[in-house]
Formats: sequence, structure tokens, C-alpha cells
Amino acid sequence: MLSYSTFSVVFESIFMIYEVSLTFLVALEQQLKAGKLWSTTQPSASAMASTAPFACDTLSFEQWLQFVFIPKMQQLIITKSPLPTNMAVAPMAEQIWQNEADKQIIIKQLVKFDQLIANQNRAVRNHERY
Repeated sequence: MLSYSTFSVVFESIFMIYEVSLTFLVALEQQLKAGKLWSTTQPSASAMASTAPFACDTLSFEQWLQFVFIPKMQQLIITKSPLPTNMAVAPMAEQIWQNEADKQIIIKQLVKFDQLIANQNRAVRNHERY
């Protein structure tokens, strides 16, 4: 059984993860816009219906970030739903943009976000042991 103090720490950690995640998403959006990767045109319904990882068969990676990843993460945050337990978006960005120096800032942002999610999950698991 969790003590009140342990519960309080876990609750605080969970609340903070939503706040920090939203900050990361805002920064990601700003970086996509600064890099001229933000689109004003919504992809077609069929492109959005892709079931391939990262919708790689119908969307560019930046489109997937803008039209799939950011909105889904925002919805999870707004509704205080559980965030992914293991997220690995940065490796895809590294693969796609490996030779594009101007995209490295976005990759670094995604690495930090992946790490944030991983660290948050470790912290919650560690508190669950007590």
C-alpha cells in the first residue's frame, strides 16, 4: 500500500509530466514552423487513415508529426489520459533526417521528449515498488 507521501510524489510527477510534455509539443511546433516544415494543408482522409508506422506510406515525417503525433499527444494531455509508456520517435527522425543539418534541432527536441517519457515511466515504476 502506498503511503500518502509516496502517493503525493507519484501524483505530482504525473501532473508535471503533462505540463512538461505540453511545453515540448509547443517547442516542437515552433521548430517545425521555423524550419518551414509546417503545412497549411491538411492531408487527405485516405493519407490520414494509414496504418503503417509513422504513416510512412502516405505522409512525410513532418506531416506525421504535425497531423498525427502532436494532436494525439495534445489530446492525451488535455484529457489527462495515460501517456505512452515507451516512445521512440527520435530514432525515426534521426533515420529520415540524418544528413540534414537544419533538422538537428528538431531531432534533439524529439530525443528529449522520448527521454522525458522514459524517465517518467521509470519514476512511477520505482514508486510503485514502495
